[in-house]
Amino acid sequence: MLYPLKFNAVFKDYIWGGRNFQKLGKRLPEGIVAESWEISCHPDGVSTVANGSYEGLPLPGLVKKLGRKLIGCELPDSALEKFPLLVKLIDANDKLSVQVHPEDQYAAVNENGELGKNEMWYIISAKPGAKLIYDIAPGVTKASFAKAVGKNKIEACLKYIEVFPGDFLNIPAGLVHAIGEGIVLAEIQQTSNTTYRLYDYNRTDKNGNKRTLHIEKALDVIDFDGAGRKEKYQGLSIKIAESCYKTYKIANKYFCVELYDINGTIEENADGSRFCLYVFIEGEGRIEYQGGAEYVSQGQSVLIPAFMGGYHIRGNLKALKSYVPDLNKNVLEPLENAGYSKEDIFKNVSGLE
Repeated sequence: MLYPLKFNAVFKDYIWGGRNFQKLGKRLPEGIVAESWEISCHPDGVSTVANGSYEGLPLPGLVKKLGRKLIGCELPDSALEKFPLLVKLIDANDKLSVQVHPEDQYAAVNENGELGKNEMWYIISAKPGAKLIYDIAPGVTKASFAKAVGKNKIEACLKYIEVFPGDFLNIPAGLVHAIGEGIVLAEIQQTSNTTYRLYDYNRTDKNGNKRTLHIEKALDVIDFDGAGRKEKYQGLSIKIAESCYKTYKIANKYFCVELYDINGTIEENADGSRFCLYVFIEGEGRIEYQGGAEYVSQGQSVLIPAFMGGYHIRGNLKALKSYVPDLNKNVLEPLENAGYSKEDIFKNVSGLE
């Protein structure tokens, strides 16, 4: 029987982390915890099932065992070979390095067949005045940026934006970015761990060593033509039940992310087309499916197998739902059917432009 799958988190102790995941109900190991890989099939941090009959099975083994029953019949064969999405929580107790990620083609050639890394962020909490780096400053060229890097004066070439709880940000490959201190966020991304570091504030690790930079590759992949792009999008909402709404926030060929605001009961259907992931960011409730129910609360993540069938989510909670979309079928058509024009959709849903 297929059921909502929970996983044991994989914790990372990078130097900029803290202890803020405790506020999300996480039971942490001692010391710094920077990232919690919630659902991951990447070799750098493989999730294992934490509940039900598949408890203890690593996610790659589950994909191999269940195949399209888990992944879905409408995703390409590549999704069976590499589970396409990875979910993280990030605790930026200190600022992260300034970095950029490659697209698929560049990563395949230069990173031994690794996927590129398109990602998105949802700001769970942010201290007053918290900022992050989003893009290079308008007017910065590859030549001027390379010169600034050489002189260790990169910060003047970057665009800083203030963020608040509830903000969504699309981070496409090629976008220079960095999370600032005092921010806890959820990240949904392609299954990749390829990061090109440009600047790390001259920090050293616990052994006194500076972290490796990847200047040449970073300059290869930065999207200098996209400087000045819009950062935050409102999203478009659809009523799905009494006092329950979903808002389409970010949609591209790699993932769609919707914000579910549930105050009551909604009905969903895993119809065999594709799996989906939920990250529960506020409140508590339960997922009721044929054969049982699974309690969910803030800080937990769940994978819904593609062929699980109909299910209900009951409670008072907010969640991020993500999946690999057919953009016409899963995004454009539902929004147009709800009365939104194409102009509205492209103006308000990030990633479609």
